[in-house]
Amino acid sequence: MPSRVQSAAERVEDLGEKDFYLDEFHSHTLCFAVPLQDCERPGGFEVLGGVLRELIANETRAIVLIGVAARRDRATALRGVRRRLQPRVLAEDAARRFPLVRGRRSAAESFLDLGGEDVDAALTAAWVTLRRRPLLVGVVDADRLVDTAQALAGRLRVLKLVITDREGGIRAPDGQALSFMDDAMLTTMLRPGQAEWAGLAGRRAIFDAVRAALRAGVRSVNLCTLPGLARELYTYEGSGTLFTREDYCRIERLGIDDFEEVERLITRGQREGYLKPRVPEDVARILLNGFGAEIGSHHFAGVCGLETTAFRAQRVGEIVGLYTITRFKGEGVGGQLVARALEEARALRLRYVFACTLDARAEAFFVRQGFRHVTPDDVPAAKWVDYDRQRRARIKVLRRDLE
Repeated sequence: MPSRVQSAAERVEDLGEKDFYLDEFHSHTLCFAVPLQDCERPGGFEVLGGVLRELIANETRAIVLIGVAARRDRATALRGVRRRLQPRVLAEDAARRFPLVRGRRSAAESFLDLGGEDVDAALTAAWVTLRRRPLLVGVVDADRLVDTAQALAGRLRVLKLVITDREGGIRAPDGQALSFMDDAMLTTMLRPGQAEWAGLAGRRAIFDAVRAALRAGVRSVNLCTLPGLARELYTYEGSGTLFTREDYCRIERLGIDDFEEVERLITRGQREGYLKPRVPEDVARILLNGFGAEIGSHHFAGVCGLETTAFRAQRVGEIVGLYTITRFKGEGVGGQLVARALEEARALRLRYVFACTLDARAEAFFVRQGFRHVTPDDVPAAKWVDYDRQRRARIKVLRRDLE
């Protein structure tokens, strides 16, 4: 019977996004803050060990701080963490990243008690350890876990800080998950009474630590549950809340260095049934005439193309390939993409733009963006050349006039 970690890994691989994130993490350092009690829950060490094994095999360094409750002895807890985590970390080719021939001995030297009050001592220990091996696992007092992680991550300017918490990511007062927060949103949340109004008063300390880490130079912070760790790190969908200092979304014209990632988004949209299947040449036209919604540090939350070549004589454009990933569907990304396409259409002096869809949700979305229903005959005939007749009979056509 496959373990929980194997099942999670298989699901992540199926999404086809892990390689992108591993490439981003390559040769960088990630810092994790994980309560020991979460590790000790069923599957906890397996999840953490599986993620660390993949990162180390990817030549990514990892600092893992384990929070130990005050009632427990840190030395005893450290021995337990090493006994349960080390075999999982050393599985497969991750062991090759440790310098000694006897990899288990080298790995054992990665486990330290960092529970003292001296952050500078912890920083020194981190560097001395990481300059020889790719992993540091340190136990700290649970009530200092997040603050210590923030201090180390900020002083070392790691690529990413990951905080696991049993409550997972942030939710709005209406219960909707907040997949993304930037510095401005955090600042609003930390105003007197704001966290209390939102029912998040008990998490104010985490908000403070997240903002401090971002302002110290950490590129991004993730907040999620331990069971959701792999999905949060390796998928566009995520499982918690991603924090960055930059504006949460920028709509930019796509460049060639974006094409591979955006092509993966389009492929995913086709697989989920939101986008119709396209031959490579059609996908290329979307990329060459498209816009991407860039989130934080060069992650794309959505894509949208404006096709004009086939309709140039009529001065008309078509919104094509509009797709936003699940994580950001509630963040207004689709609306921003369409707004950017309309801006381009006006600059090209187009008379109108149109969109076609079989999806009821997409249909309602375009109506909210100011489009109105029209018949297939109300858009250029070139659209329907070699078009599937059965699909045309079911398609919904929406149009927005610009003149």
